Amino acid sequence: MEQDFAGKIAFVTGSSGMGLASALRIARGGGTVHVCGIDDDLNTEAINKAAGLDIRVHKTDVSDEQQVAQVVEKIAKISDGIDIVVNAAAIQTYGNIETTDSAHWDRVMNINVKSCYLTCHYAVPHMKKRGGGAIVHLSSVQGHANQYDVLAYATSKGAVHALTRAMALDCARDNIRVNSVSPGAIKTPLLEVSAQRYVDQGDPRTLDEIMESFGEAHPIGRIGTPEEVAELVAFLCSDKAGFCTAGDYVADGGLMAVIGA
Repeated sequence: MEQDFAGKIAFVTGSSGMGLASALRIARGGGTVHVCGIDDDLNTEAINKAAGLDIRVHKTDVSDEQQVAQVVEKIAKISDGIDIVVNAAAIQTYGNIETTDSAHWDRVMNINVKSCYLTCHYAVPHMKKRGGGAIVHLSSVQGHANQYDVLAYATSKGAVHALTRAMALDCARDNIRVNSVSPGAIKTPLLEVSAQRYVDQGDPRTLDEIMESFGEAHPIGRIGTPEEVAELVAFLCSDKAGFCTAGDYVADGGLMAVIGA
């Protein structure tokens, strides 16, 4: 594989799914990667998958300001700075305007939006010292259009798009590019939680069958893989995307092109 990240230091949130796939891709490209996750089992799995690569995993609640500040300083000290930030940590919950209580709302916003703010708030000064860099926020097609009963999640992803634009403008003078990626249905633990919801409601299909049915909504005829999204993330983090900033890049198998009738 091309060593497109040789000498680069990356900070990635989310130790499973698209976060882990992005971390592995950057490390395979020669980068030094620090991954943050809160789940012990997923962190252990990430460590096992990263064997032989320059990846360290840090247990961190990325919605907690003190923990984020501490881990960023630790990373910058260990690796002499930060060049790349990939924010992939997220949760998806369900509820409408009546059934979504304030605790539910706050939890989604803290993990899906506040974490992006916190990681960048503390990482950008280190990126400036290194002469610039790249930031990618993992958003969702549900920041553009959404299902029923995903009020908090859809709102959080719309906020990520706005955050991306605002940061891109403010950081451009410091040679820091900021973009977002909006995936469709991707085979991740987060999507499995969505599929499990159908099982819990009495759907007779297996979890795999339900996951396959999600793919049928996409013109390409299947759900995507974390590795496919990671390639797009890697491109946006690389010097090849030097003229790309303030953009949202859709990786959805054609889903957003469909008109439901």
